[in-house]
Amino acid sequence: MTHYKTDNYRIDIYDDQTFSEGSVDNANVYDFVYFDKSEYHFSSVYGIKIFQDDTLLKSAVIGSIGGGTAIHDTSKIIENDRLLVCCSDTIFCLSIPDLKLLWRTQADQATCFEIYNYQDNYIIHGEFEISRLDKDGKILWQQSGADIFTTLDDKDDFVITDNYILATDWGNRKYKFDFNGQSII
Repeated sequence: MTHYKTDNYRIDIYDDQTFSEGSVDNANVYDFVYFDKSEYHFSSVYGIKIFQDDTLLKSAVIGSIGGGTAIHDTSKIIENDRLLVCCSDTIFCLSIPDLKLLWRTQADQATCFEIYNYQDNYIIHGEFEISRLDKDGKILWQQSGADIFTTLDDKDDFVITDNYILATDWGNRKYKFDFNGQSII
């Protein structure tokens, strides 16, 4: 379980692969269930709880198909009034503190590895696509490469600089994009 602090809240985000919608045997009960509609097993399921002091305010569980993800420093963004989480192929945006689903966007064909703030938008490092989303979850642009955007050693495979985005694919090919999604040669 990972704990995050804001000025007013503690946010807990944790893997809850055993959760099954409608089951009475779930270890956790949630106020909201935000699952993609699918007949397949979700590769990523996260429980989210918001506390003020030690009082639980709201809870939600999110799940999506696609490649498995993990919660880490760059897989979520916590803003004053919203939480954005990479969950498999989807970015979920929930309100803080009530955890209402504001939007969800499939931002990659397989897996959303990381999410970053850029001006009033978000840059998504996906397995197959680099994407830019606006504050409402609309895809502004997407770019793909010859192979997946990760490397064998996971070193410097995705970097955002002041002037461009640099992504490296599995074959160690480098891609440079400006913030409008155009390839820079």
